[in-house]
Amino acid sequence: MELSEHIKTANVEDVTLRRPFHSALRGTLCVTSHHILFSDRKDEDSWQLLILLRNIDSTEKRVVGSSGTITIKCKDLLVLQLEIPGMEECLNIASSIEALSALESVTEMYPFFYRPSQLTLHGPWGLSSTEKYYKQTERLWDRWRVSTVNSDYSVCPSYPHAVIVPREVDDEKLVQSARFRQGGRFPVLSYCHHRNGMVIMRSSQPLTGANRKRCKEDELLLQAVIDGSVLGYIIDLRSTQQAQQARMTGGGFESKSCYSHWKRIHRHHERGKVLQESLIKLVEACSDPSHSVDRWLSKLENSKWLSHVHSALSTAGLVVECVERDGHSVLVHGSEGTDSTLLVSSVAQLILDPASRTLIGFLGLLERDWIQAGHPFQQRCAHSAYSHARLKQECPSFLLLLDCVWQVWRQFPLALEFSEALLLRLAQEVYASNYGTFLCNNEQERCAAGVKENTHCLFQSLLSPDVEKQYLNPLYEPTDLAIWPSVHPQSLQLWTGLFLRWTEYAQNMEEAREEVWSIVKEHRERAGPDLTNNTPSTHCDTLTPFENLMDELTIL
Repeated sequence: MELSEHIKTANVEDVTLRRPFHSALRGTLCVTSHHILFSDRKDEDSWQLLILLRNIDSTEKRVVGSSGTITIKCKDLLVLQLEIPGMEECLNIASSIEALSALESVTEMYPFFYRPSQLTLHGPWGLSSTEKYYKQTERLWDRWRVSTVNSDYSVCPSYPHAVIVPREVDDEKLVQSARFRQGGRFPVLSYCHHRNGMVIMRSSQPLTGANRKRCKEDELLLQAVIDGSVLGYIIDLRSTQQAQQARMTGGGFESKSCYSHWKRIHRHHERGKVLQESLIKLVEACSDPSHSVDRWLSKLENSKWLSHVHSALSTAGLVVECVERDGHSVLVHGSEGTDSTLLVSSVAQLILDPASRTLIGFLGLLERDWIQAGHPFQQRCAHSAYSHARLKQECPSFLLLLDCVWQVWRQFPLALEFSEALLLRLAQEVYASNYGTFLCNNEQERCAAGVKENTHCLFQSLLSPDVEKQYLNPLYEPTDLAIWPSVHPQSLQLWTGLFLRWTEYAQNMEEAREEVWSIVKEHRERAGPDLTNNTPSTHCDTLTPFENLMDELTIL
């Protein structure tokens, strides 16, 4: 079926648009295969609103007499209202939006049609790869190697074609280890610490089952990881009870008798439906201005969203403590290894690795440890917080990551080269984008769909000179030190820039923030090179939060 066949009414005149902070506008509404366009059609200073249909999470229609109203709730949490003259036109527009906003075929989505004049489809796609990361990380060369055992994606469908593994473990052992891990996700390297060479590994759970099966090759792989060390830590992102119960369904955990040099620590993390429902409750609380303060705070607490942020940051801190302070390597896994595992390992890298705190380094981290590592974006981000559809595999794991990064940015306003604006842009792009970066669920699917050959890369666009400056932090001062975010309840705050984005409060905050940035830039330009040479700080071993700076700047 052609996309145009879903469009029963393409244009409607005299439509009234209502949106936050603006007076109602009357104009023309147009529906295309991938967008809805509203234009006030004035002779001078014509104003237009273009919304990607993929960004629409739900529609609610109400017909009264010969006209109707469509309420559009977007995945970026914007809510619009269209008042459309003519009952038939209203129903046709609603039907078209519902059909075209829920396309399932990847190649029918807008990134395959987006052709900006300043970008070309020819040339490299993306910022990083396993091979490039290995080549740039000299400390890996002695004990680690790049394996292409998964070149045809037969060993692990959700892994990239190349992974980094211990040099002394051959490909046959990797195949056997993959058969012993859920989904074939055998232990692979995520990060090697620049100070002591200790590593963060990630995988899925071992398939020990009720009969306590073991795999010699898997045991040898993990032994090779800590070769020469006394001990390694396994951070299991499930409670002890959940891990025990997993054995009854074929899963399990690494037993002390088989992995004698590894110490297992359990840290329970919610995932899947629980996280999605938490997001829904949070957005519901933030969307209703009629609540009293006490009622709003109660609904915020009941959503448990900040509890999930706390869990992610505290577990990432535990990983960092094992690697940085104790000098031990770590294996992180939950059940599938595609959600909480990626969340914890990437937040830990942000805390540990100064390169990951630069703009290009952070985007490279997302590419390696989320996109190439097989986070199922298409499944997890099919809907946001407003959808009425029955939950399937939706889960805001990536949004939770961005919230954790925002908490770090807020506590350490000098330590990250990028600003909140980048995090907000990513939060929008992951649900609906002109670019192909977040399409599909893994590298195998992207190759089959021809994503790299037929779409543009978001990260490369963000790094273009005219775009990059929008996302830089003018307060940035690089440091080689680890940054340790506080996880005390009073230290964690609601990400107002995202969850209250379309409220008057957020608009006022944005104006204040822009004013602060202009003051900071002007001050630095006057101060000269002493404040702008970005010399790394080396006066202590770690950095602790300087939480009040942003609050003081905001008061300015």
